[in-house]
Amino acid sequence: MKDISVILINYNSSSFTIQCILSILEKTTKHLNYEIIVVDNASNLDDFKALEDFVLEKDFEHLKLVRSKINTGFGGGNMYGVQFANATHYAFVNNDTVLQNDCLQIVYDFLEKNKDAAICCPQQYNEHEEVQKSFDHFLSLRRELFGRKILEKINPVTYPKRKKIYTSPIKVQSVPGSFLVVSADAFDKVGGFDTNIFLYYEETDLCYRIYKQIKHGNCYLVPKGKYTHFKGKSTGSSFLMKKELKISLLYVLKKNSGFIPYQILRWWLTIKFLFKSIIKPKNFKLLALFLKGAPLTESLKHQQSIAKQ
Repeated sequence: MKDISVILINYNSSSFTIQCILSILEKTTKHLNYEIIVVDNASNLDDFKALEDFVLEKDFEHLKLVRSKINTGFGGGNMYGVQFANATHYAFVNNDTVLQNDCLQIVYDFLEKNKDAAICCPQQYNEHEEVQKSFDHFLSLRRELFGRKILEKINPVTYPKRKKIYTSPIKVQSVPGSFLVVSADAFDKVGGFDTNIFLYYEETDLCYRIYKQIKHGNCYLVPKGKYTHFKGKSTGSSFLMKKELKISLLYVLKKNSGFIPYQILRWWLTIKFLFKSIIKPKNFKLLALFLKGAPLTESLKHQQSIAKQ
């Protein structure tokens, strides 16, 4: 059994996936027993072939490429990859990232030494070498109505400042899915990612369930590890992504907080986007979504097609 199974999702972005793999191979110490599992999430055939050629040529026996004929989203793609994993820890790494240092060894050592920790992540930077927010607070009605800054001012112990630069590990509530390392035992016990979610908030939901269900299920930022995240390169930015974000937001809130908080936030967003639509008519589509209740049936998950081999 290996120390870490690194799981990457590729969707029509093979150049980023290749760059990510190369950075892992370059920066990771030879002492760490790890594997890399790349899940192609029904990319165009040309993109998949480019990635397949790279993997076949690369001299690393523990690099595996598997292809899903259906785009199952972030959580679904990672759950597919987990089926091929054999390690004590899983590292879910976005393909639009590169390692700045030996991140995998650093986070592995941290989880091994701190038995109260089940999840952790390294410090995130952007392509301009600027420190980025690398953790979040649990999704809640309070957070959505009052905002993170107010929570951080009122209760800085429970809600540490996200924009602060940290130099030592700090306990947090949730870490980003761009580089999330989790105990395989904890991940498996809670059932992994919720595959009802196509994109966004999968990691928030996972961290919340592990914290609630696992005795030593704490989450940490480990700033000694460093990685660069080229945000949005794997998903892009469009109305469809904004729509998916809101669907996942309301689904996860309803799932973990209940029907009443969901309805309060839904109608608050409805009123908010009613006024926004008056100023910018393009917001009307989101207003219509909230009026419907932002059901999962509106998700991209239900618009998938089967890819050619």
